Amino acid sequence: MTAPAGAVPEPFTGEANLSARRRTGAIWRTIFQLSTIIGIIALGALIFTIIDKSFGYVLFVYEVDPAELAVGGTPLEQLSREQLIQVFQQNVSAGVFRNQQRIQPLAERSREDILRLINEYVLEPDIVQTWSLYDSLFNRDQVLFRAQQVEGGQLVFTSWIDPQFLTSPQSRDPLFAGARTAILGSLWIIVVTIVVAFPTGIGAAIYLEEYAGDNWFNRFIQTNINNLAGVPSIIYGMLGLAIFVRTLGSLTSGAAFGFTEPASGNGRTILSAGLTLALLVLPLLIINAQEAIRAVPNSLREASYGLGATKWETVWHHVLPSALPGMLTGAILSISRAIGETAPLVVIGAATYITSDPGSIFSRFTTLPIQIYQWTSLPQAEFRNLAAAAILVLMVLLLTLNTSAILLRNRFSRR
Repeated sequence: MTAPAGAVPEPFTGEANLSARRRTGAIWRTIFQLSTIIGIIALGALIFTIIDKSFGYVLFVYEVDPAELAVGGTPLEQLSREQLIQVFQQNVSAGVFRNQQRIQPLAERSREDILRLINEYVLEPDIVQTWSLYDSLFNRDQVLFRAQQVEGGQLVFTSWIDPQFLTSPQSRDPLFAGARTAILGSLWIIVVTIVVAFPTGIGAAIYLEEYAGDNWFNRFIQTNINNLAGVPSIIYGMLGLAIFVRTLGSLTSGAAFGFTEPASGNGRTILSAGLTLALLVLPLLIINAQEAIRAVPNSLREASYGLGATKWETVWHHVLPSALPGMLTGAILSISRAIGETAPLVVIGAATYITSDPGSIFSRFTTLPIQIYQWTSLPQAEFRNLAAAAILVLMVLLLTLNTSAILLRNRFSRR
């Protein structure tokens, strides 16, 4: 209906509300910026705390004076490898010498390795006090004054994360403890998890999106997959304990295949841990893969059908390559969750102290998160420095795996 002639039109109300809408938008933008800043500050504080504990001065005293081990006036540090082997054999018990020979013959070890054994088993350094990186840099005078008060004290600036930390097994002495067994255990478990979960999750997503009909049974499956993605991880640990450790213990321990490794732990093995974590990340993988498949335009499928391709040829040659970058994004999230899990592995029976490296999927294991938890629970303050170093190793390992997945995803995206 048109307005009568001579009538004044009503003013446009949208212009009057424009300033209010802009103020609301500015407020929300400020809130989002503050949220980002808070997250950056929290992350920075976490990284600073970890680095602060991973470096610093260490004050210790030797139980045996290194000068007493000199041979013919030659200091211990200048002795040859053969002389160091002789010094080690003369100053340790026969049992310790035989045990080290069993692990690896001394004649096959490097000079630095033998010197480390002498330092650990003969000199036996005892830590008096440790300092953080901040105190070592900004309160150095107090550190030096404290070192002068200790008779025979040796003050050394130490990096708790070094090649020895990465290549040494666990030890009850924090100066010689390493994370080698935990690193290898984490890598073994992640490989088993990826090998089992990734193809299973992709296959389930392809079936649900491309083949399954819209009926009550498939809707029931989809609902349960969505619910399983939010189940606490310790529930999966109980499931793994019941199925992979107890029910299928003869398979997961390797006994059914003729493996008689004494450290298999009756099913408490790498295989059980990898299968349990595979179940843990499987719902997340399926959901991300489904979203990636849905993002593929239907015109691509119709064009394939129009050229005479079958259903499987369309899925394999067109849908799957187009959806693979999105699937790899889900794999990145799954790896990130699996590598940091602790609760399911504790329930399964991960070892908190183990010095032997895993040799197969039927070996007993420990992981970096388990090792970090065990070190932080010990009363000696030095083990918390080791835990900080292990956290750095875990972060680097996680970033390496994620970077590899991102590069692979980008490669498929370009193709």
